[in-house]
Amino acid sequence: MKIHKEGRRIIRNTAIGCIALLALCYWLIGLSATTIIIAVLLIIMFLLVIRFFRVPKRIPVIDDKAVIAPADGKVVIIEEVEESEYLKTRCKQVSIFMSVNNVHVNWFPVKGNIEFFRYHPGKYLLAWHPKSSVLNERTTVVVNTGTGVKLLFRQIAGLLARRVICYASEGKQVEQGMETGFIKFGSRVDLFLPLDVKICVEKGQKVKGTQTVIARFN
Repeated sequence: MKIHKEGRRIIRNTAIGCIALLALCYWLIGLSATTIIIAVLLIIMFLLVIRFFRVPKRIPVIDDKAVIAPADGKVVIIEEVEESEYLKTRCKQVSIFMSVNNVHVNWFPVKGNIEFFRYHPGKYLLAWHPKSSVLNERTTVVVNTGTGVKLLFRQIAGLLARRVICYASEGKQVEQGMETGFIKFGSRVDLFLPLDVKICVEKGQKVKGTQTVIARFN
Protein backbone atom coordinates (compact mmCIF):
# COMPACT_ATOMS: atom_id res chain seq x y z
CA MET A 1 0.00 0.00 0.00
CA LYS A 2 1.36 3.40 -1.00
CA ILE A 3 1.51 6.09 1.69
CA HIS A 4 0.94 9.73 0.78
CA LYS A 5 3.96 11.98 1.21
CA GLU A 6 1.94 14.37 3.41
CA GLY A 7 1.58 11.63 6.01
CA ARG A 8 5.17 10.44 6.33
CA ARG A 9 6.21 12.85 9.09
CA ILE A 10 2.97 12.29 11.03
CA ILE A 11 3.40 8.52 10.78
CA ARG A 12 7.02 8.77 11.93
CA ASN A 13 6.12 11.01 14.87
CA THR A 14 3.21 8.73 15.79
CA ALA A 15 5.54 5.72 15.80
CA ILE A 16 8.04 7.53 18.02
CA GLY A 17 5.28 8.62 20.40
CA CYS A 18 3.81 5.11 20.62
CA ILE A 19 7.20 3.53 21.32
CA ALA A 20 8.01 6.16 23.96
CA LEU A 21 4.65 5.71 25.68
CA LEU A 22 4.98 1.93 25.66
CA ALA A 23 8.51 2.15 27.06
CA LEU A 24 7.26 4.44 29.83
CA CYS A 25 4.46 2.01 30.71
CA TYR A 26 6.91 -0.89 30.83
CA TRP A 27 9.27 1.12 33.04
CA LEU A 28 6.48 2.11 35.44
CA ILE A 29 4.46 -1.12 35.71
CA GLY A 30 6.57 -3.75 33.98
CA LEU A 31 5.22 -6.52 31.77
CA SER A 32 1.60 -6.92 32.80
CA ALA A 33 -1.87 -7.30 31.35
CA THR A 34 -2.24 -3.51 31.44
CA THR A 35 0.97 -3.04 29.45
CA ILE A 36 -0.18 -5.58 26.88
CA ILE A 37 -3.57 -3.86 26.50
CA ILE A 38 -1.88 -0.48 26.07
CA ALA A 39 0.48 -2.00 23.48
CA VAL A 40 -2.44 -3.41 21.49
CA LEU A 41 -4.28 -0.07 21.57
CA LEU A 42 -1.16 1.79 20.44
CA ILE A 43 -0.66 -0.64 17.55
CA ILE A 44 -4.28 -0.19 16.46
CA MET A 45 -3.95 3.60 16.61
CA PHE A 46 -0.72 3.47 14.59
CA LEU A 47 -2.33 1.28 11.92
CA LEU A 48 -5.31 3.65 11.69
CA VAL A 49 -2.97 6.58 11.11
CA ILE A 50 -1.22 4.65 8.35
CA ARG A 51 -4.57 3.74 6.81
CA PHE A 52 -5.67 7.38 6.80
CA PHE A 53 -2.77 8.37 4.54
CA ARG A 54 -3.24 5.53 2.06
CA VAL A 55 -3.15 6.31 -1.65
CA PRO A 56 -5.31 4.07 -3.87
CA LYS A 57 -4.22 2.92 -7.32
CA ARG A 58 -6.86 4.14 -9.74
CA ILE A 59 -7.20 4.80 -13.44
CA PRO A 60 -9.29 8.00 -13.66
CA VAL A 61 -12.32 8.38 -15.91
CA ILE A 62 -11.22 10.63 -18.78
CA ASP A 63 -14.14 12.41 -20.43
CA ASP A 64 -14.11 16.03 -21.64
CA LYS A 65 -17.89 16.19 -21.19
CA ALA A 66 -17.80 14.94 -17.60
CA VAL A 67 -16.97 16.31 -14.14
CA ILE A 68 -15.49 13.47 -12.11
CA ALA A 69 -15.52 13.23 -8.32
CA PRO A 70 -12.60 15.14 -6.77
CA ALA A 71 -12.80 13.08 -3.56
CA ASP A 72 -14.14 9.94 -1.95
CA GLY A 73 -17.13 10.45 0.31
CA LYS A 74 -20.85 11.13 0.43
CA VAL A 75 -22.80 13.80 -1.43
CA VAL A 76 -24.32 16.06 1.23
CA ILE A 77 -25.39 19.11 -0.78
CA ILE A 78 -26.93 19.58 -4.23
CA GLU A 79 -28.42 23.03 -4.65
CA GLU A 80 -28.41 26.24 -6.68
CA VAL A 81 -26.37 28.99 -5.02
CA GLU A 82 -24.67 32.30 -5.71
CA GLU A 83 -20.89 31.89 -6.00
CA SER A 84 -19.55 35.22 -4.75
CA GLU A 85 -15.78 34.77 -4.51
CA TYR A 86 -14.77 34.57 -8.16
CA LEU A 87 -17.42 33.39 -10.62
CA LYS A 88 -19.94 35.98 -9.36
CA THR A 89 -22.91 34.08 -10.74
CA ARG A 90 -25.54 31.46 -9.92
CA CYS A 91 -24.16 27.92 -9.92
CA LYS A 92 -25.09 24.38 -9.04
CA GLN A 93 -23.21 23.36 -5.90
CA VAL A 94 -22.34 19.74 -5.20
CA SER A 95 -20.59 19.05 -1.89
CA ILE A 96 -18.82 15.83 -0.90
CA PHE A 97 -18.21 15.04 2.77
CA MET A 98 -15.19 12.87 3.65
CA SER A 99 -15.30 10.88 6.87
CA VAL A 100 -12.17 9.64 8.63
CA ASN A 101 -12.69 6.30 6.87
CA ASN A 102 -12.40 7.79 3.38
CA VAL A 103 -9.30 8.26 1.27
CA HIS A 104 -8.31 11.92 1.73
CA VAL A 105 -6.44 12.51 -1.51
CA ASN A 106 -8.14 15.04 -3.81
CA TRP A 107 -8.10 15.12 -7.61
CA PHE A 108 -8.87 17.64 -10.37
CA PRO A 109 -12.41 17.00 -11.67
CA VAL A 110 -11.71 18.39 -15.16
CA LYS A 111 -8.72 19.25 -17.31
CA GLY A 112 -7.77 22.81 -18.17
CA ASN A 113 -5.79 25.83 -17.03
CA ILE A 114 -5.85 27.06 -13.43
CA GLU A 115 -7.17 30.58 -13.74
CA PHE A 116 -7.50 31.37 -10.05
CA PHE A 117 -6.13 29.98 -6.77
CA ARG A 118 -6.46 31.24 -3.21
CA TYR A 119 -5.71 29.79 0.21
CA HIS A 120 -7.93 31.11 3.03
CA PRO A 121 -7.00 30.58 6.69
CA GLY A 122 -10.06 30.19 8.86
CA LYS A 123 -12.00 28.36 11.52
CA TYR A 124 -12.63 24.65 12.02
CA LEU A 125 -16.40 24.34 12.17
CA LEU A 126 -18.03 20.99 11.53
CA ALA A 127 -17.93 20.27 7.81
CA TRP A 128 -21.72 19.88 7.89
CA HIS A 129 -22.10 23.48 9.07
CA PRO A 130 -23.63 25.68 6.31
CA LYS A 131 -21.03 28.41 6.98
CA SER A 132 -18.00 26.10 6.80
CA SER A 133 -17.49 26.84 3.09
CA VAL A 134 -16.91 30.54 3.82
CA LEU A 135 -15.53 30.52 7.39
CA ASN A 136 -13.29 27.43 7.60
CA GLU A 137 -9.72 27.02 6.39
CA ARG A 138 -10.07 26.32 2.68
CA THR A 139 -8.66 26.65 -0.80
CA THR A 140 -10.45 27.92 -3.90
CA VAL A 141 -9.40 26.69 -7.34
CA VAL A 142 -10.91 27.74 -10.66
CA VAL A 143 -10.15 25.65 -13.75
CA ASN A 144 -10.83 27.09 -17.20
CA THR A 145 -11.54 24.13 -19.49
CA GLY A 146 -10.86 26.16 -22.61
CA THR A 147 -14.35 25.48 -23.93
CA GLY A 148 -16.03 28.45 -22.30
CA VAL A 149 -16.59 26.63 -19.01
CA LYS A 150 -15.05 27.64 -15.69
CA LEU A 151 -15.35 25.23 -12.79
CA LEU A 152 -14.68 26.27 -9.20
CA PHE A 153 -14.01 23.86 -6.36
CA ARG A 154 -12.97 24.21 -2.74
CA GLN A 155 -11.13 22.01 -0.27
CA ILE A 156 -12.57 22.73 3.17
CA ALA A 157 -11.12 21.77 6.53
CA GLY A 158 -13.48 20.50 9.23
CA LEU A 159 -13.51 20.01 12.99
CA LEU A 160 -10.70 17.44 12.94
CA ALA A 161 -8.95 18.71 9.81
CA ARG A 162 -6.20 21.14 10.67
CA ARG A 163 -4.43 21.47 7.36
CA VAL A 164 -5.48 21.74 3.73
CA ILE A 165 -2.76 20.89 1.20
CA CYS A 166 -3.20 22.07 -2.39
CA TYR A 167 -0.72 21.77 -5.26
CA ALA A 168 -2.55 24.22 -7.55
CA SER A 169 -0.96 27.40 -8.86
CA GLU A 170 -2.29 29.97 -11.28
CA GLY A 171 -1.33 29.31 -14.89
CA LYS A 172 -0.71 25.61 -14.34
CA GLN A 173 -2.16 23.20 -16.90
CA VAL A 174 -3.83 20.23 -15.22
CA GLU A 175 -5.29 16.96 -16.42
CA GLN A 176 -8.52 15.32 -15.34
CA GLY A 177 -7.80 12.96 -12.44
CA MET A 178 -4.45 14.60 -11.59
CA GLU A 179 -3.83 14.94 -7.86
CA THR A 180 -4.96 18.29 -6.43
CA GLY A 181 -3.79 17.83 -2.87
CA PHE A 182 -4.72 16.34 0.48
CA ILE A 183 -6.85 17.30 3.49
CA LYS A 184 -5.33 16.08 6.73
CA PHE A 185 -8.03 14.54 8.93
CA GLY A 186 -10.87 16.28 7.12
CA SER A 187 -13.45 16.85 5.52
CA ARG A 188 -15.31 18.41 2.51
CA VAL A 189 -14.96 19.40 -1.14
CA ASP A 190 -17.41 21.78 -2.84
CA LEU A 191 -17.94 21.93 -6.60
CA PHE A 192 -19.56 24.96 -8.28
CA LEU A 193 -20.86 24.07 -11.73
CA PRO A 194 -22.70 25.92 -14.54
CA LEU A 195 -26.47 25.88 -14.20
CA ASP A 196 -26.95 23.98 -17.45
CA VAL A 197 -24.95 20.89 -16.40
CA LYS A 198 -26.71 17.58 -15.87
CA ILE A 199 -26.14 16.37 -12.31
CA CYS A 200 -25.48 12.61 -12.30
CA VAL A 201 -25.51 11.96 -8.54
CA GLU A 202 -28.06 12.22 -5.75
CA LYS A 203 -27.87 13.59 -2.22
CA GLY A 204 -26.73 10.84 0.13
CA GLN A 205 -24.94 8.91 -2.61
CA LYS A 206 -21.41 7.62 -1.95
CA VAL A 207 -18.88 8.59 -4.60
CA LYS A 208 -15.34 7.55 -5.44
CA GLY A 209 -12.70 10.07 -6.47
CA THR A 210 -11.66 9.91 -10.18
CA GLN A 211 -14.26 7.16 -10.75
CA THR A 212 -17.74 8.63 -10.22
CA VAL A 213 -19.15 11.08 -12.75
CA ILE A 214 -20.66 13.98 -10.79
CA ALA A 215 -22.08 15.92 -13.74
CA ARG A 216 -22.05 16.20 -17.52
CA PHE A 217 -21.74 19.33 -19.63
CA ASN A 218 -24.35 19.94 -22.32
